[in-house]
Amino acid sequence: MTSDQLPVLAVTDLSVTLGHGLQAARVLRGVDLAVGRGTTLGIVGESGSGKSTIAKTIVGLHRPEGGEIVFDGINLVTASGRERAAVRRRIQLIPQDPYSSLDPHRTIGQTLAEAIDPVRARVSRHKPEIEAALAAVAIDPNAAAKFPFEFSGGQRQRIAIARALISQPEVIIADEITSALDVSTQAEILTLLGQLKERLNLTVMFISHNLAVVNQICDHVVVLLHGEVVESGTVSEVFANPQSEYTRRLVESVPGGKQFSLASE
Repeated sequence: MTSDQLPVLAVTDLSVTLGHGLQAARVLRGVDLAVGRGTTLGIVGESGSGKSTIAKTIVGLHRPEGGEIVFDGINLVTASGRERAAVRRRIQLIPQDPYSSLDPHRTIGQTLAEAIDPVRARVSRHKPEIEAALAAVAIDPNAAAKFPFEFSGGQRQRIAIARALISQPEVIIADEITSALDVSTQAEILTLLGQLKERLNLTVMFISHNLAVVNQICDHVVVLLHGEVVESGTVSEVFANPQSEYTRRLVESVPGGKQFSLASE
């Protein structure tokens, strides 16, 4: 395998336990996955399968019990604090809930300024970058002075995307970013994400329980069950000919799921 074929992000034998004492629970067990540069990897599974835990562990919100997370040749599990801080800007998480993910007491401009520079988060200092980030997600740049409650759910999700992109990351982890939105707004957000991916040459990890969407926008897919990978491969291979009974049930539970193979060809 040549260097340009190596994944930009690879997770190997990842195990995560959350909670302490009698409340401790193993959430991930030996998870392996890899994301090729410029591609979109879908992670699917039912609620509680560990999808969001993978995302939060990659960006440093959870500490793994074992395994490796290698980004651009750097093992984030064993890296120094300085190395992890440098990498953190290059991998950004778009959280699931557009309502709770934005600080209600800070203007949109203040939130974006903090994403640029947590130490010197002054809107006036970063006004050009803030306006450009809002324009990129089809939000009026003049809205920087407004607070989150003044926006709809779809607009808040666009702002959350702008916050993730303003540090110019290479990898975006989208964690169920359409689940709280109505169908028409979901389509708008997915279209926007696709446009930004192409324009900015992003690598995307797309976490979802919606197999129809994953089939539409992802190149590869990983299927999780109770914190373990039960199947992985290209979307066309996995959805057209699932090897595990669990994946087969997931595919067949989607209206038109049995036709995924036709849509993928």
